[in-house]
Amino acid sequence: MPLRRLSQSAFLLLAAALCLPVLVVLGSWLQWDARSAQILGEMARTVLPDYVATTVLLCLLVAVGVVVVGTASAAAVTLFDFPGRRSFEWALLLPLAMPAYVVAYAYTDFLQFGGPLQNAMRAATGLQGRMLPEVRSLGGAAWVFTFSLYPYVYLLARGALSERAGHLMEAARLLGAPLHRRIREVALPLARPAVAAGAALALMETLADFGVVSYFGIQTFTAGVYKAWLAMDNRLAAAQLATMLLVLVAVLLQIEQHAQRRARFVASRGARAGVADALPVPLHGGARVLAWLVCGLPVLMGFVLPVLFMFRPLAAEWELLAWGKFLQWSGNSLRLGAITAVLAVGIALMLAFALRRRPDRVTRAVARLASLGYAVPGAVIVVGLLLPVGWIQSVAPSLGVGYFMTATSIGLVWAYLVRFCAVALQSVQSGYARIPPSFDDSARMLGAGGWRLMTQVHWPLLRRSTAAAALLVFVDVMKELPATLVLRPFDSDTLAVVAYQLARDERLGEAALPSLALVLVGLLPVVLLSRTLRTQPL
Repeated sequence: MPLRRLSQSAFLLLAAALCLPVLVVLGSWLQWDARSAQILGEMARTVLPDYVATTVLLCLLVAVGVVVVGTASAAAVTLFDFPGRRSFEWALLLPLAMPAYVVAYAYTDFLQFGGPLQNAMRAATGLQGRMLPEVRSLGGAAWVFTFSLYPYVYLLARGALSERAGHLMEAARLLGAPLHRRIREVALPLARPAVAAGAALALMETLADFGVVSYFGIQTFTAGVYKAWLAMDNRLAAAQLATMLLVLVAVLLQIEQHAQRRARFVASRGARAGVADALPVPLHGGARVLAWLVCGLPVLMGFVLPVLFMFRPLAAEWELLAWGKFLQWSGNSLRLGAITAVLAVGIALMLAFALRRRPDRVTRAVARLASLGYAVPGAVIVVGLLLPVGWIQSVAPSLGVGYFMTATSIGLVWAYLVRFCAVALQSVQSGYARIPPSFDDSARMLGAGGWRLMTQVHWPLLRRSTAAAALLVFVDVMKELPATLVLRPFDSDTLAVVAYQLARDERLGEAALPSLALVLVGLLPVVLLSRTLRTQPL
C-alpha cells in the first residue's frame, strides 16, 4: 500500500510538471496588475482586433488550402490507378520533413523583389518595378502553411478512403452511379471526419507557429504574445493574451477529437458493409494528366522547389560558410534532442506500463494531461514557465531559480517535455496495443513481477515502438523554434534558432545550411512513416 501511494504521488508530481504552464497562464487572470491591465486595454483598442482578424483569416485560408490539397491527393492515390501512383503515395509525405519557416525562407529568397525570378522577368520584359505580389504577406503565409501542413489531411483522408470507400464505391457502380456521383456522395462523406481531424491538426500547427508569422511580419496572436512580453516587458499581459490563444487551440482540439470519434464510428459501420476493397479505377488520357498534377504539385511546392531554392544561395556563399560554428550549432541541437528523447520515452514507458497494469483515475488523468501537451503552442509554454520563475525570483532571489531555468538547459528541456511527451506516449501506446493481454496473464502465472514483466516480456516487443517514439521526439525538438528562441542558454544556439536569426537578417545564403540540415533530419521520420505505410495497411 505505501508503494502504491508513492507511485500515485510520483504520477501527481509528473502531472503538475506537465500541466504547470497551462495552469499558470490560465491563473494569470487571478492576479491584478495595473500596468498589465493598461497594456491589454490599449491593445484591445488598437492592435487586438487586427490580431483576431488576421489569425482567423489565416486559419480560414489554411483550412481551405489543406482540405483541398490533402483530400484531392488522398483521393487520387487511393481511388484511382495511374503510372507513378505508388511513388506519389510516399512522395506526398515529404513536406512533413520541411519546417514551415524553412519553406518561408526559401520562397522569400527566390520570389522577393530582388530575387532571381523577378530580376529575370525584368530583364526579359524591360519593365521596372515589382513583377510579382509580395511574398511576405498573409496570402504568402497561407501558401507556405498549406503546402507544409497538407500531409496531416492527406494521411488521415487516405486512411479513411482506403479502409472504407473501395467496396462502397464498387457497390454504387453496380447500382449505376457515375464516377463523379460515387466520389461526391460515397467517398467524400466517408472521409469527412478524417478530413476535419487533419484540418484541425494543421490549424493547431498554424496557431503555434512563430517563425513564419514573425519573418513575414504578420500580426497574429502568437506574435502579439511575444510583443507584449519582449517589446512591452510585461509577462502578465503576455500570459493573459496567451489565454485567448489557448481558447482557440482548445476549440480546435475538441473538433479534432470529435472528428476522430466520428471516424472510428464510421469505420466500425463501414467494416460490416463489405468484405474486400474494390480495385482502384484506371485512368487514361486527360484524367491521368490531372491525377499527376493533383499529386505532383503539392510535392513540388512543399518540398522540391524549397530545397532547390535553398541550394542556390548555399552554393553562392559556400566559401563564406562558418563550418566550425555549424558544428557547434549541430552539437547543441543533437544534445538537446537526445536528452529530451530519452526523458520523453522514459516518461511514456512509465505511463503506458502503469495504464496497462492498473488504469486508475490518477494514471488516466496524467496520461490525458501528457497527451494534451502537443496541442499547446510553444509561446504559451514559455510564458507559463517563466511567469512563476519571475514570481519566485522576486520573493526568494537567493534560490537562483531564474538561473537554473534560463542559464542552463533545464527550462528548455522542461518546455520540450511538456510539448512533446504526447508524441512519445502515442507511439508507445500503439506498441502496447499490439501486445495481447494474455502475455501479461501468462507472465503473472509464472511468478513474474512488474519489473520482470516490463523488461522480459514488454520491452522486447516494444523496441521498435520506443525507437520510433525517440526518433519522432528527437526530430520535433530539432525543429522547434519558439521555446528554444527564448529559453536557450547563452551561446547555445541551435540550428532552428540560427536559421531564423540569419534569415531575419537577410543572410539567406548562410541560413540555407542549417535549414537544409533540419530538412535532412526531418526526412528520417518521413522515411520511417512511409515504410510503415507500405508494410501495414492504413
